[in-house]
Amino acid sequence: MAEFLPTSPRQNWRQRMDKPPALSSSTGPLAEELQCFICLDVFTDPVSTSCGHNFCKSCLNQCWNSSLECKCPYCKETFSKRPNLKTNTALREVAQIFEKKLSLRNFVLCDICNDVKLKALKSCLVCQTSYCETHLEPHQRVLSLKKHKLMDPVGNIKDYICQKHERPLELFCRDDQTYVCVFCTDGDHKTHNTVPLEVESKNMKAQLAKTQKDMQQMMQDRIRKILDIKHTAELRKKSTERKKAASFELFSDLMRSIERCQAELLEMMEEKQKAAETHDEELIQELQQELTELKMRNTELDRLLHTEDHLQLLQIDPSLYSPPHTRSWPEISLNTDVSVETLRRALTQLQETLDEKLSQTVMKWMQHHAVDVTLDPDTAHPYLILSDDGKQVRHGDIKQKLPNNPERFDYSASVLGKEGFSSGRYYFEVQVKGKTGWTLGVARESINRKGPIAMRPQCGCWAIWLRNGNEYWACAGPLVSLSLRVKPQKVGVFVDYEEGLVSFYDVESRSHIYSFTGQSFTDVLYPYFCPFPNDKDKNSAPLIISPVNYNE
Repeated sequence: MAEFLPTSPRQNWRQRMDKPPALSSSTGPLAEELQCFICLDVFTDPVSTSCGHNFCKSCLNQCWNSSLECKCPYCKETFSKRPNLKTNTALREVAQIFEKKLSLRNFVLCDICNDVKLKALKSCLVCQTSYCETHLEPHQRVLSLKKHKLMDPVGNIKDYICQKHERPLELFCRDDQTYVCVFCTDGDHKTHNTVPLEVESKNMKAQLAKTQKDMQQMMQDRIRKILDIKHTAELRKKSTERKKAASFELFSDLMRSIERCQAELLEMMEEKQKAAETHDEELIQELQQELTELKMRNTELDRLLHTEDHLQLLQIDPSLYSPPHTRSWPEISLNTDVSVETLRRALTQLQETLDEKLSQTVMKWMQHHAVDVTLDPDTAHPYLILSDDGKQVRHGDIKQKLPNNPERFDYSASVLGKEGFSSGRYYFEVQVKGKTGWTLGVARESINRKGPIAMRPQCGCWAIWLRNGNEYWACAGPLVSLSLRVKPQKVGVFVDYEEGLVSFYDVESRSHIYSFTGQSFTDVLYPYFCPFPNDKDKNSAPLIISPVNYNE
């Protein structure tokens, strides 16, 4: 039976497709809930995964058959063992009811039924009438009616009839992109390229199928993008909460440190006040004792001044003629100020505490950007010996016979990491324990590999080094001497590509060593290592790339 299309080439075209279009929000309630994420259609034998998502059984099996592992196509949760899929019968019944209602939404009624209109089974293009199963019976029995053109029921049957010749539109004119009847090919369309409607319909269906496949892929891409955004938003939220908690902890520690410093200062002031009060009480007691003695002498002098006994007056102790010997009392001052040295000492201690807390917080943050660094043997100088796992390097004192490829250092005993970085942040740690000399940092890809290396940022190297066991320097153009309180046993290297930052930290003491700031990176950066010569076994210990121990 031929398929017949409306007069307009695109009118109601999607209604003619064998498979219903993918569901949309206009389909009504439950449309999205009953839609398979893979085929984007109403569920067929729906199955549920342990992560709570539903798919057509055949779609999910096909998806897993074409993959090496079983993942949920929606949330990407991986299953260690392929689940035994069982049809969700309740969901299947709901999907079937929904699909049935969807298919019956625009059904055509029989034109012959009088009282109760039944659903039409076919439409006759010759009679231009739609018939139910009962009223269609003559067209299946009467010989003359059997020759009529029947098609699936349509409500706009006149659109399938040539208005000029009153004949069914059975052909398609590719020149005019319109539908014509057989009589039209003898008139206006006589020389045109016409094909049976079935042929053109098949070609258009192929195009529509490709378009639908592309659109479904676009839909799935956008669904995945939405999921990625939601997942990223969730990770960002968790990260923010983690940072808020860390910030709260940091500032709580700082506040406690300030309060402790304040309490110590107040305690010291109180002790000073008590000492002053004790001293004042002692002075008052001494003064009161002297005052008592003076009063007694004054009374004696007063008695003598009023006596009439001249003989007794002349016999008095000569010491009464002069004031008694008393202590020389200092001026009393109201000094409640804390000494400058005391304040300086308290503030210095507070500053050290703040720096320590800040360094600890920064270290925790940096360690979350840790990357796995492995040494690249193709860049290693022939004097260097690398471990099999690419995590250690030491100076071998004997030059090895290695190909002089463009990547290899041939003058400086250096080696780079395998992986380079051109964006974002990254962090790695290197054990330098037992060494008297080394250089660590990052270098750009275009750093000079042949001949001497100028260790400064202008030449593509951001590094610090150790010389003679205790001399630390930053290779900043002119060398910058570094005063470190303790000898680092493990050095952390942090890079923020966009910020132009390269920082070095003592991992164990969690203290900052040095930072290159305000740099402008345009090239790929690689971790840089130089273990230095053995120096008669004084410096034979290797540089070891260490796993990062996260400190939550």
